Amino acid sequence: MRITDWKLYTPGQDSHVFLELVTDNGISGWGAGFSEKGQVMGALAWLKRFVVGENPLEVERVTEKLHEITFWFGRGGAMTHAISAINIALWDLAGKALGQSVSVLLGGCHKRKVPAYGSVLFDPVGTLTERIEGMKEKGFRAMKFGWEPFCHQSLSEDEKLIRLVRKATGDDVTVLVDAGGSYPFWKLRLKDALQRAKMLADYGVYWFEEALAPDDIEGYVRLRELSPIKIAHGEVLARRQSFLPYLRRGAMDIAQPDVCKVGGLSELRRIAWLAEEAGIEVVPHGWNTAIGLATDLQFGASLSGRSFVEFNVGNTLIEQLAYPPFRLDKDGCLEVPSTPGLGIEIDRDVLKKFETSSDFKPIWRWDEEKLFEAARSQVTPETISS
Repeated sequence: MRITDWKLYTPGQDSHVFLELVTDNGISGWGAGFSEKGQVMGALAWLKRFVVGENPLEVERVTEKLHEITFWFGRGGAMTHAISAINIALWDLAGKALGQSVSVLLGGCHKRKVPAYGSVLFDPVGTLTERIEGMKEKGFRAMKFGWEPFCHQSLSEDEKLIRLVRKATGDDVTVLVDAGGSYPFWKLRLKDALQRAKMLADYGVYWFEEALAPDDIEGYVRLRELSPIKIAHGEVLARRQSFLPYLRRGAMDIAQPDVCKVGGLSELRRIAWLAEEAGIEVVPHGWNTAIGLATDLQFGASLSGRSFVEFNVGNTLIEQLAYPPFRLDKDGCLEVPSTPGLGIEIDRDVLKKFETSSDFKPIWRWDEEKLFEAARSQVTPETISS
């Protein structure tokens, strides 16, 4: 079996690139990279010559070759995001060719379901209580809230926001908070973050994510030592080598590699091995697409310990693209598909609709009809100037 070609799709217009690897025996595999579209498309155009003609069952050899030959052309960033798409597609393809789920190929399926947390933005705060009620009705037992206005205002205002969240969720929901420290020119420093970590502990928050700027490794070391709750980060790091200093220094309680950015499932697995030796949990970051979520599910099933998968609520690239669709069970978990490969298929009709809608731009927020769906907007020079 040989890879004969690939097809690229850009349903997110700006960010997400889907890749379908095609083989000479008719089996294909799906992958996705989360990056700026133009950059990752350029990276894929350069990488294609090193993938076509290869045996897709040699997942690790082919992928590691791509990492090795890109030393001069971009280590991390869009080049690694592109390799992520290729690697995920290789795993999917290998599973289909061998008649096994990816979790089995990873070494074994330890669990048949994985807890999912519903992930939304704090903003708009005016609809936050309603959105929480909606997530509870959907069956989420864990929820994450992120970005502004949290950490863009005073400590007392931040506490009011968390009090609102905890009142709406009730005490039986696991609450996670994401400060969004990868926001450009992040202003929060160690003592600011520590004050908020102590405040979050008073409301039973399970982890505090991206409390500092991504490169502030010394700050993260100190914060993890002093914080009464778990510190999570790593979504912007690409390749296992980027995680190594954080893992060695103990700069996180929970590592959050994103499978669509970090180099794919192979890198995610290697990071998990390194983290395990350092006593650090791994919970994949998953603000991406149905392909990313399906991959995280297979990975989560291969872990012997507890983990979560992130479910970006309202993201149509998750909720409408895959079949069978993702459905929570009564325990707030997603079943791990046992069918070959990643266990999902992509609805090509929906994919085509997203690709051909020139004004489609996912903004994962609560819309005016109060439905969990991506708002549609078209950014024009007039809207920018206004």
